[in-house]
Amino acid sequence: MVGIDDVQTSLKPADKLRALAALEERRPGGVLMVGDGVNDAPALAAATCGIAMGAIGSDAAIEAADVALMSNDLTKVPEALVLAQQVRGVSRQNIAFSIALLIVLIPAALFDVLGVAAAVAAHEVGELVAVANGLRAGRT
Repeated sequence: MVGIDDVQTSLKPADKLRALAALEERRPGGVLMVGDGVNDAPALAAATCGIAMGAIGSDAAIEAADVALMSNDLTKVPEALVLAQQVRGVSRQNIAFSIALLIVLIPAALFDVLGVAAAVAAHEVGELVAVANGLRAGRT
């Protein structure tokens, strides 16, 4: 029903790494690995993105993963992916805004359109705007 067409069970850590490498060859865009145990840690570290099931996961899995979910609920994985996409979008907005602001402020300060203190103050206000924009991701 969910579109899984390849299931492999009872794999040892080395077998998981080989299966991961085979998946990465078939899907060059990246592979997501979800695991919770010590045996999953090498594959979690090797995957494009590793998600450890934090509430039941071993310390090794949590340390090796890029993301640790604090729930045993696998339905939280898609939710985490949506949140990650939103955060990525906000981060891109903040980077573009910061670069645009610096493109304006640096020449303005160099050519005495703005004093250095005014340029620094404008930059600090811009940082506050970026922080406020970043807080939007936490509201969802």
